[in-house]
Amino acid sequence: MMSSQTHLEPSSWVMQQALSWPEHGRVLDFASGRGRHSRLLAERFHILAVDRDADALTPLAAHPQIDICLCDLETDAAWPFASEKFDAVLVTNYLFRPKLAAIFDLVAEGGYLAYETFAVGHAAFGRPKNPEFLLHKGELAAALPAEFDIIDAFHGAISAPQPAVIQRLAARRRIQPA
Repeated sequence: MMSSQTHLEPSSWVMQQALSWPEHGRVLDFASGRGRHSRLLAERFHILAVDRDADALTPLAAHPQIDICLCDLETDAAWPFASEKFDAVLVTNYLFRPKLAAIFDLVAEGGYLAYETFAVGHAAFGRPKNPEFLLHKGELAAALPAEFDIIDAFHGAISAPQPAVIQRLAARRRIQPA
């Protein structure tokens, strides 16, 4: 579920996390919307921008470092990424709990996860107000598989790029010994 604000600036926290990601790596921008992160990240990475909004994705298709995938991620249709792994998976302003484990599974060994979305308390600032789209304190970290190491976690109020109550989680999947 996205916020009603559709023209947000990129998250400075996301951009900071991306500094650790492998140069020229493959990044999945999950529920990318208009690509506020994809556009900037495409300077250093190959991006797969995924969203259900064709109008939002269409302008991104012209960028040589961005592939697009039109997909409603909340249906019972076959998961289009079942055999895919990414050097980094980015999720912002989106929560669909039934797919959390599948999203985490998209991170390759040694790869990174950056997740930033709305949390309980955000309803005071606007949409989303539905509790189904608001994380409880520590919920992302609790759902994270054991083979991930948490790099950064935050739950609380922010003022930029817009006032909100959010939860952030940055993690890295450990490389398993052979």
